[in-house]
Amino acid sequence: MKFQNINTFLLVLAIISVTGLIFLGYTSTSVGYKDKRFCLKISYKQPSVVGPDGKVIATTPWLSPIVWEGTFDPFLIDTIYKQQNITIATTVFALGKYTQFLKDFLESAEQNYFIGFRVHYYVFTDQPEQVPEVKLGEERQLTVLKVPSSNRWQEITLRRMEKLEKLIESRLVSEADYIFSLDVDTKFYGRWGSESLGRLVGVIHPGYYQTPREQFPYERRPESQAFIPHAEGDYYYGGAVIGGLVKDVHEAAKTCREQLDIDAAKSIEAAWQEESHLNKYFLYNKPSKVLSPEYLWQDFKPHTNEVKIIRFSQVIKNYAAVRPNP
Repeated sequence: MKFQNINTFLLVLAIISVTGLIFLGYTSTSVGYKDKRFCLKISYKQPSVVGPDGKVIATTPWLSPIVWEGTFDPFLIDTIYKQQNITIATTVFALGKYTQFLKDFLESAEQNYFIGFRVHYYVFTDQPEQVPEVKLGEERQLTVLKVPSSNRWQEITLRRMEKLEKLIESRLVSEADYIFSLDVDTKFYGRWGSESLGRLVGVIHPGYYQTPREQFPYERRPESQAFIPHAEGDYYYGGAVIGGLVKDVHEAAKTCREQLDIDAAKSIEAAWQEESHLNKYFLYNKPSKVLSPEYLWQDFKPHTNEVKIIRFSQVIKNYAAVRPNP
């Protein structure tokens, strides 16, 4: 009987240990990203966004919500968050010819984005005089922040994390509760509200939500800090959206900036600049909320059965005409 009790105890202990390792594999912290010696590697099946029956999946394997139409009550969730008297900071970068997208971005945001909440837009631009006058709603304001121009769109993208990190440190720690950093060449088509709030928020890229992770455009060179092996990865997250609590987005921006600097010192530029580093960060720092492709679509893409509503979408444009270089 004594040996049976010991064997039972050891079996239970083993089960708890394995369960703990699996949990840590899904929720490992930024320590794993900053120092690969402490990174726990666990092989697991790629999570799906759409099930075999064609129905959307509303939860990640680490139990974070995936936000789709029909998974939340807009009135109820807005009521809960409005009681907290929160401020949502929202940053966009409009440099060079990208200032032409500001008017549609801001006007459509004023019709759909956190309506009834306190919102503060921060527009980074090299041409403050090109920022359009847009009528803002009550408790909504806009601040223009001048930044240097660049001859490479890749450089603009690479420096966004640094600008975001410094803005949070200098202002947003005392001016906002939540923050979203969004691409400016976009437009709101439907409600984007408090259902999107969370500690750390990412959005599933509309081009890869049913793609095998081996085909994700992750950075595949081991010498880059953004490197992700072919057998790893959950979703491919779009760099056009990152959000969450100010302190958590600051940690993400700071870590990505540090990794970008390490790469730069070795003359390495990740495949998709800060988007590659953001995907690496989210691999080891799981988002507490994941937004479905409803929150980042592309105007040229046709509607699909699973995407019932398009809330936010990248507009059609001629890249050769708006970018300073190929």
